Amino acid sequence: MYDDQRASLETPGKENNMTTVNEMMHDRAGHADRMPELRIGDITARVPVIQGGMGVGISLSGLASAVANEGGIGVIASVGIAMLSAEMRNVRKQNIEKLKSEIRKAKTMTDGIIGVNIMVALTDFAKLVMVSFEAEADIVFLGAGLPLRIPQIVTPERLREGKTKTAVIVSSDRAAAIVLRSWAKYDCVPDALVVEGPMAGGHLGFKKAQIDDSQYSLEAILPGVIAAVKPFEDRFGKEIPVIAAGGIYTGADIRKYLDLGAGGVQMATRFVTTHECDADIKFKEAFLAARKEDITIIQSPVGLPGRAINNAFLKDVKAGQKKPFHCPWKCLATCDFRTAPYCIAQALVNAQQGNLDDGFVFAGANAYRATEITSVHEIFKSLTEEYAASILQLQAN
Repeated sequence: MYDDQRASLETPGKENNMTTVNEMMHDRAGHADRMPELRIGDITARVPVIQGGMGVGISLSGLASAVANEGGIGVIASVGIAMLSAEMRNVRKQNIEKLKSEIRKAKTMTDGIIGVNIMVALTDFAKLVMVSFEAEADIVFLGAGLPLRIPQIVTPERLREGKTKTAVIVSSDRAAAIVLRSWAKYDCVPDALVVEGPMAGGHLGFKKAQIDDSQYSLEAILPGVIAAVKPFEDRFGKEIPVIAAGGIYTGADIRKYLDLGAGGVQMATRFVTTHECDADIKFKEAFLAARKEDITIIQSPVGLPGRAINNAFLKDVKAGQKKPFHCPWKCLATCDFRTAPYCIAQALVNAQQGNLDDGFVFAGANAYRATEITSVHEIFKSLTEEYAASILQLQAN
């Protein structure tokens, strides 16, 4: 693994004095080659890695608690989790009950940090936010729309109290500024911002033409979001870390974005092929079987582009086939079930449960790099080693 790095560190004629990468990693433990902590308000993640929320049912209490136990921030995705039940009676009510249950279950499995991802576009968005606060999630991640009404939903006093932290997911400095100005009217600001670039999986906050445009890359948009946050840090006298997300896969990637000013990173795709991921094994195997050319951009029924692994289901849809369905509840405000070619929530539930004939897999741009099913512990071990090797490679050059 480290042959190239070791070769670059050797000094001809001084073999007895050569320090291997592994020895340097050991000698320097706790210093420059160790990932820094991530502080969000008064909570501290030992490792600056947030596991991205993956719905429907891909990241529940199992994956989230495993990540939290490794010192990162584990995240439960709230979208559509009631649809994982064998019987759907009152989906809105069941969704609330299931989310409460998953938060409480996660908290029995870890003393670490547990977050909840909530999509602004959900028709029961406000209720899911309140449930997350009531169940004392450590942090809520708000994306898929701009959460401008949060101070009215939760109350500014509760936001300032900060028992449950808030992080807003944006795709541009403009969106960041809009959210910050809106919340500031209520004398509060989010505790963190996540800036998600176009290499992410699932629904994307970009137009299709922007996805491969370098001016919209994560490297390009991150500095602008950091700059947009700075005046509000000064005004409110608090640090508001900016988290980089979208296409981050290795420890070297983590180092790169921390060097660019991010306070931490959010990763999702790499955690799918773990034993602890809450999806069916067939879902995970789709990642293992994927080639680079299989990762494709689709037009979702909810009106957004999304990144997924191409399969027969998506090919049928692209060919114009309509997949008949009954909408059990209008889960997304932007979806018109009368004209949609398929129910995306049901397709994602089917995939989560291993039925890929009637569904498909959302995935990040690096999904094809997965080679095995492993543990969350091994992922964190690899990330730590990759991060340290990246630091040493920079020093050697």
